[in-house]
Amino acid sequence: MFMDNTGTTIKKLTVLFTALFVITFSAALHVFAEEKSVGSIQGIVRAKKVKYIKDSIVYVENVPNTYEPPKEHAVMDQKNMAFIPHVLPLVKGTTVDFLNSDMVQHNIYSPDAVADNMNLGTWLKDETRPFTFNKSGIATLRCNVHVDMFAYVLVLQNPYFARVNNDGSFSIPNVPEGKCRVKLWNERLKAADREVEVKAGALVAIEFELK
Repeated sequence: MFMDNTGTTIKKLTVLFTALFVITFSAALHVFAEEKSVGSIQGIVRAKKVKYIKDSIVYVENVPNTYEPPKEHAVMDQKNMAFIPHVLPLVKGTTVDFLNSDMVQHNIYSPDAVADNMNLGTWLKDETRPFTFNKSGIATLRCNVHVDMFAYVLVLQNPYFARVNNDGSFSIPNVPEGKCRVKLWNERLKAADREVEVKAGALVAIEFELK
C-alpha cells in the first residue's frame, strides 16, 4: 500500500510538472511572438541653431489600437518661476499632478479646448492639484499670476513618442510593425512628416530638419 501511494503521488507530480512546463513554454512563445512583431524608430533632428532642438518631441501619429493611460500620474512642477518640464508629452487619459514648489502663489489655466479651458485656481507652495487630459491635441498652460510663465502638454493617441536629446538624437522602441507617420513637434520651428514602415525586429532610421 505504501508503494502504491508513493507511485500515485509521483504520477500526479509528473503530470503537474508537465502541465506547468507546457504553460510556461507556451507563454514564452507568446512573448517571443509579441517581441518579434515590433521594431524601433531612431534618428536625428537637425537645426541651424542647436538651441532650437530643445524640448522637441517625436511621435508616431496614429496606431490602430486603443491604449490605456498609465495608472501613475505624470507631474508638472512650478519651480523658480517656470513650468518643469516646459513640454510634457503623454497618452490621452493621463492625469497630471500640478505642483507648486515656489514660495509664491501660482495659478494654472489653459485657453485651449484640448484642456477643456480649465482653470485650476491659485494655490500655495507644496500644494498639488490634478487634471486629466481626455482629448488629443496640444494644450498651452499659463499662470495668470505670472504672465511670462507658460508650458505645453502634448496629448497623444499612443505611447510611441520620445523627447529629443540635446544632441538631436531620439529613439522610440517597441513600435508595432506596419506603415505609420512619424511627426516632430517643436515650439518654434517645423519639420516635414516622415512616412515609414516598421518591420519586426528591425530598426528604422530617419532624420528631421527643423526650419
